[in-house]
Amino acid sequence: MYQFTEDCMTGIQEIDEEHSRLFQMLNEAMALVGTGADSGAIGKNLLQKLKEYAATHFVHEESYMEQIKDPELPRQKKEHAQFVEKVESCQIPEDDEKQSAQAVNELLTYMARWLYHHILGSDIMIGKMTKEEKTEDPFAFTDKFRTGIELVDQEHERLFEIIRETNDVIAAQLLYDKYDKIIHILNELKDYTIMHFQDEENYMERIGYEGLELQRYAHTAFVDRLNELNLDDMDDNQQEYLNELLQFLLNWLTNHILKMDKQIPVRDLE
Repeated sequence: MYQFTEDCMTGIQEIDEEHSRLFQMLNEAMALVGTGADSGAIGKNLLQKLKEYAATHFVHEESYMEQIKDPELPRQKKEHAQFVEKVESCQIPEDDEKQSAQAVNELLTYMARWLYHHILGSDIMIGKMTKEEKTEDPFAFTDKFRTGIELVDQEHERLFEIIRETNDVIAAQLLYDKYDKIIHILNELKDYTIMHFQDEENYMERIGYEGLELQRYAHTAFVDRLNELNLDDMDDNQQEYLNELLQFLLNWLTNHILKMDKQIPVRDLE
């Protein structure tokens, strides 16, 4: 059963309610498949509901982001379009019950993974990328970010340091071979992030943490964002792109630590 937990909540009522409804749709379809009901009929009904969801929820979400001038709107539109394309391409065979059940299960699995990935990697940041006056150092790893898990806190602190180093290079006006230095630091950030997520997931697995699956979805979404980086494809707006990217990385990391990582229980594994 797929759960719409507090980790998945954006804090925007309409968006959260529509996400909750989609989780409900997934679970209803899974329950029907489990009873041995007509999988072909279930599949057709599910596809119709998904199309309705795509025609309402995505419009609502994009409209809200447009109103607040959220810089992540183009990315959201792209991800929404990919989802719609996938749904439109799904075919549920009606003359073979076994194939119908398999197709429905594959569709449900895709939907669940996409939804978790999209919410934890993109939707969770809606409204958090608007520029606000900050009174404290945004790159400082303060006590509010500490989980009490020594290794996790050490690695989080290093991630903050790497993001600060990236910001310093981006802001340096007269730095020689600035482009090469940015590439080097961003690669370091990606490699260190992947290592950190693995360490964090290993710890959660060892203590039997029930939130591990959602953490993995969130981690995968963030790494995917880092893997998409390609400065060679940027135009004359490179500086603006880098500033927005850095803001996203920092905001996502702080939000993830405060909302998800601080829920991880502290256990002595010695």
